[in-house]
Amino acid sequence: MPYVYRVTKYDPVDRDQYGHYAGTEPATSDHGPVEAAYLEAVAAFAEECGVDQLAIREPQLGRFAHFGLEPPVDGYGLARLIPADPADPAGFHDGALVRIGVGLELVRAMLRDHGAWCRLEAEGAFTVHVGWDQYLYVGSNLLCEEALTRTRARGLFPERLNASPYDFAPDDPQHEQRPADADFWGRLRWTVSAHRVTYLEETYAANASRWHRLTCDSIETVRSRLAPRSQLAVWPDLLTDVDTAVAALPDEGPVEVIWEDEDGQITSMVWDETRFEAVTSQPAGARAAAVVSMDAGEALPLFTAVLPDSDGVLRARWQTEPTPATGNGPS
Repeated sequence: MPYVYRVTKYDPVDRDQYGHYAGTEPATSDHGPVEAAYLEAVAAFAEECGVDQLAIREPQLGRFAHFGLEPPVDGYGLARLIPADPADPAGFHDGALVRIGVGLELVRAMLRDHGAWCRLEAEGAFTVHVGWDQYLYVGSNLLCEEALTRTRARGLFPERLNASPYDFAPDDPQHEQRPADADFWGRLRWTVSAHRVTYLEETYAANASRWHRLTCDSIETVRSRLAPRSQLAVWPDLLTDVDTAVAALPDEGPVEVIWEDEDGQITSMVWDETRFEAVTSQPAGARAAAVVSMDAGEALPLFTAVLPDSDGVLRARWQTEPTPATGNGPS
């Protein structure tokens, strides 16, 4: 966006020589008039840009770690905003479109540290996201002088920036994304037929995924229910008996624990050593389980991809993890 503003309740005169705020304003939302001023500022910029609908981009859920200053909320506060759908987990996925009213409530949830985060964008016209400590970043294709006036009138301080420090930047600009195209699905069918049991991990938001047990007969059914723009990872059969899985827990570090119940429903949770005692009891009713290390390079899927849109264009920005088989093998 040609115009980027940092909007805060922090008066610039209270910043030190390094630009750090040294005043008395708390770094949490007041859940009151100041928070309302933030939301009115967002609404004012969106209105001046002619925007009444926003797209969710790079959604994240604080699934196993919460760094906010306020306690998280059950379900991240999303259930009342974005109704759940069996084929669309909570509707909170990259590219999901929401009306401006819902967008404002998502901004409120981020200001309150509910545990869900995303960028909200109207392509080429408007963007808004929340940083740490009640820092709000707005980008627009217009100067938005009226919105700036209204924002200042509510006691907030909009400051012009060259760019937001939270602008998207790929982890590895040289790494090419792999689309879940015809070659991917052909490779997946071959893998399922060769391995007999294969698992598909569907990550619909950062730190949030669903697992699917694949057979030759179930691939198309699972495919039809994937959330748009999901990251996909194909795994061999990871599950073993529960006692063996629990014995594989490391001494420390985060792991993903996956278990399958008697009905074939697969559930996963990410925990670290502070909650391993709970892990040992969680899969009690499971018929199979697995422990997957989250340390880089220790556990790698067979291959990965990202779902393109229905027109075949890959618009999701996140990158798949490189694997030895990505881009190679039968198709």
